[in-house]
Amino acid sequence: MHLIIKWFASALTLVIVSQLIPGFQLENFTTALVAALIISLVNAFLKPILTLLTLPITFLTLGLFSLVINAILLLLAAGLTPGFIVDGFGTALIASILITIISTLLHSLLK
Repeated sequence: MHLIIKWFASALTLVIVSQLIPGFQLENFTTALVAALIISLVNAFLKPILTLLTLPITFLTLGLFSLVINAILLLLAAGLTPGFIVDGFGTALIASILITIISTLLHSLLK
């Protein structure tokens, strides 16, 4: 049950971000649910690999390169999800920062 609540909170986060950033678009809440699932899967399987491969760059930039990794993974998830559009890298970068902030707040409220 807890996993389903976190999934809905992640989808709600995507909807909130889509209202705040013009180039970040979702067709409807069902699309947000699918996008949240795909983002979770991409983060679970690809993010550890990319983080390991880019560890020297991440170390040199004091961790800021992880924001670039998050933006790239968000663009990948948008490409895999019909009805989920992210206009470009800058939009993905800003959206990934907002998603992190809002989802952290929502998940802390749910505990």
